[in-house]
Amino acid sequence: MAYRAAVPLSTRTFLTLTTKSNCQIVRGVSTTCVLRNDVSKFYKARTDPMLPAGTFDGKIAFITGGGTGLGKGMTKMLSALGAECVITSRSLDVLQETAKEINQETGKKVHAIKCDVRDHTSVKDAVDECVEKAGLPNIVINNAAGNFVAPFERLSPNAWKTIVDIVLNGTAYVTLDIGKRLIEAKQGANFLAISTIYCNHGSAFVVPSAAAKSGVEALSKSLAVEWSKYGMRFNVIAPGVFKTKGAFSRLDPTGKFGKLFVDRVPVKRLGVLEEVANVAAYLVSDYSNFVNGEIVTIDGGEMCYLGGEFNALMSVKKEEWDVMEAMIRKTKGS
Repeated sequence: MAYRAAVPLSTRTFLTLTTKSNCQIVRGVSTTCVLRNDVSKFYKARTDPMLPAGTFDGKIAFITGGGTGLGKGMTKMLSALGAECVITSRSLDVLQETAKEINQETGKKVHAIKCDVRDHTSVKDAVDECVEKAGLPNIVINNAAGNFVAPFERLSPNAWKTIVDIVLNGTAYVTLDIGKRLIEAKQGANFLAISTIYCNHGSAFVVPSAAAKSGVEALSKSLAVEWSKYGMRFNVIAPGVFKTKGAFSRLDPTGKFGKLFVDRVPVKRLGVLEEVANVAAYLVSDYSNFVNGEIVTIDGGEMCYLGGEFNALMSVKKEEWDVMEAMIRKTKGS
């Protein structure tokens, strides 16, 4: 498979001089360069659990958005490692199908509970049911999310409110409800939220998500200090591009930009659900008891690539560097 990376303007003159270059020069527009080597072979995904069997024996995990995508992947991992899981979302039929599938696979109980995290009353009812069926959670994963690409000027107030209600308010409602019960019961717990890599710098065309996810990160880091006295840890995972049906249907509906996503990831592939699930399992386990208030990025190096002004020079080949070095050495003065 060939990959393309943007080539800076400063290299265009050099590229026109090379006779064996794999690069395409387009006068007056962006230049691209084809990489022939498939580096992804060095970074094959491991999908087996990295923690020991039985790590979560006796633990109860509450996962919002647990019926599909990342939520389903994390539920599978926790269940395989011994946890009794409670999964929630607005689609009860999807939840029940997922619960049955995972139960048959792991032999552990998985409870499906309908919940709209935008509604604090619905959250209370769901937690009540969780306590009744399984008990008070030791693990809480705020994974429910909503997102779609759109220019900001095309958004209605309701579109903005919907994303913020699901992502930020939903996380707050779940955390408040379960947190208060944990404090009263004098029981600790590990909280995990799912964010995104564009929180630090923002991102065009997903403004509501960027704003809401940034709020989730601030909430988690704040409570990592404030509620530590109650035995609660808070951490966040910021995933890069993981191809899930729900996400890509709203973020890349035409399928036109999938290749672009891969091109800017240094390991040259998309993430696999089990890779997030393994990191999540570690962060909500006792193995990470000294990890608190962290934002853990898992993106194959994408943010590092995007942040480096000259990272596009990854496409330049050895013989081309030889020519460039010779040209640079001939340059005199500033």
